[in-house]
Amino acid sequence: MKKIILALFVISAFLLGGISAYGLVDAGNKVCPVSGDKVNADTKATVEYNGTTYNLCCPMCVEPFRKDPEKYVKIVEKELAADKK
Repeated sequence: MKKIILALFVISAFLLGGISAYGLVDAGNKVCPVSGDKVNADTKATVEYNGTTYNLCCPMCVEPFRKDPEKYVKIVEKELAADKK
């Protein structure tokens, strides 16, 4: 029974988009924490950090994010907190 419940949870998470195919959670940010530009689906890049996928406006923002991820994670957290208000 526990295996069935676990399987249903995993399937639900995939269907709802909360967990990617690699077990990562999508942060859901719509603004690039590096540049401050809006994330465009056609040009965006992503970077994974501590099990979460962060959206960036372009591939050029990946390296700065990787050099100081905590700085940019805090920016994303502020964005998401403001969105909830």
